[in-house]
Amino acid sequence: MALLVSACGTTPPPPAQGAVTTTITTPAPAPQILVVTPVQAPSVTSPEALNTQVPPLPDVVTALLTYSERLRQLNTNDLAAEIAVQGDPGHAPLRQLQLALALMHMPLPADTARALGLVQRVVGSAAPEATPLKPLARLLAHQLMEQRRLEDSLERQGQQLRENQRRIDQLNERLEAMRAIERSLTTRPPAPARPPAAP
Repeated sequence: MALLVSACGTTPPPPAQGAVTTTITTPAPAPQILVVTPVQAPSVTSPEALNTQVPPLPDVVTALLTYSERLRQLNTNDLAAEIAVQGDPGHAPLRQLQLALALMHMPLPADTARALGLVQRVVGSAAPEATPLKPLARLLAHQLMEQRRLEDSLERQGQQLRENQRRIDQLNERLEAMRAIERSLTTRPPAPARPPAAP
């Protein structure tokens, strides 16, 4: 170890006069270039971009939604008057939807069935003016079919309740008749006692 330390610490002797000093320059290794392939991040669409991509609603659909909001604030008598004003819509898809919207706010199941029929006519219409109305018509048709199912279920439950009430009334009538017979038996005067027989 001492020899190695002394050898490392020994300064090399200067070159003799007249000697040619050759310096060998070792080229530095070329720097390695690290190529990084960027990973493409998943594209995330901002809400603002989504809003700009959604096409605006046609004016006719906006008018129908505004009309439905106005109908919602009417009472039953005013709705009936509005339905009378609408009259027969004929084959006009816009008037069919207007009448269907008015009928949807009425409480009777018959009005719901009529509104569903009008909406289904718009869905199946081949008229060009029905094209922008069909998405709204399909939405209303689905809602009306759900409403019809609920109304049918309520009607069946109402029939069962009426049948049960009829049976209860019959049982009450029979029970009251039996009580009347019982009261007549208890209020009848007792039979007179027979005289004792002669010996």
